Amino acid sequence: MTIQEFKNHLKNLEVIQFALPNGKLVPEHFHITEMGKKTKHFIDCGNTIRKECFVSFQLWYANDYQHRLTSEKLFKIIAASEPLFENENLELEVEYQTDLTIGIFGLEFKQGIFQLTEKYTTCLATDHCGIPKEKLKVPLKSLGKTNSCCSSGTNCC
Repeated sequence: MTIQEFKNHLKNLEVIQFALPNGKLVPEHFHITEMGKKTKHFIDCGNTIRKECFVSFQLWYANDYQHRLTSEKLFKIIAASEPLFENENLELEVEYQTDLTIGIFGLEFKQGIFQLTEKYTTCLATDHCGIPKEKLKVPLKSLGKTNSCCSSGTNCC
């Protein structure tokens, strides 16, 4: 989800809710403790220089149960941080404390709730790394059911 998509969903909400990938809701007294542009400038294992940019914000909560972030207040936070994005409509990343460390999540909007989505690592240079392509798994039963010239009973093969 981009920052503009986030803002479009946000303007129609009376209550802001975030759900973890397991369906558990982030406590409603959460704060957004930081928001900004995150730039990752790196080289992959294929020796290609890459640059990725995201809008990142961190969800956090404490024992101040009376705290509720309204969409109006969240729009003010976004407006204050927008100069950092340089008018780019970047993808969002959300940081949230998991059991052991800070988790980094993507974001989707479903049924009026912002859903934190899992992110995965991958090799960006599989053509340089020597990682074999995953082979298509086909049931053996289906291999004998071809219409090719090499089916049984022909002498072409």
